[in-house]
Amino acid sequence: MKNILLILLVIIAIAMIGLGLRADILPPVLTGIGFLIIAVLLFKKE
Repeated sequence: MKNILLILLVIIAIAMIGLGLRADILPPVLTGIGFLIIAVLLFKKE
């Protein structure tokens, strides 16, 4: 279950970063980076 959550979090993060870069707006990019940081921390906790 945790692996599915990590994969989903990374997919959402990539999508947020992609959308933010295409629209040239910063908040979605920062949110995507935050999601990636959370995913890395959850992965290291395993």
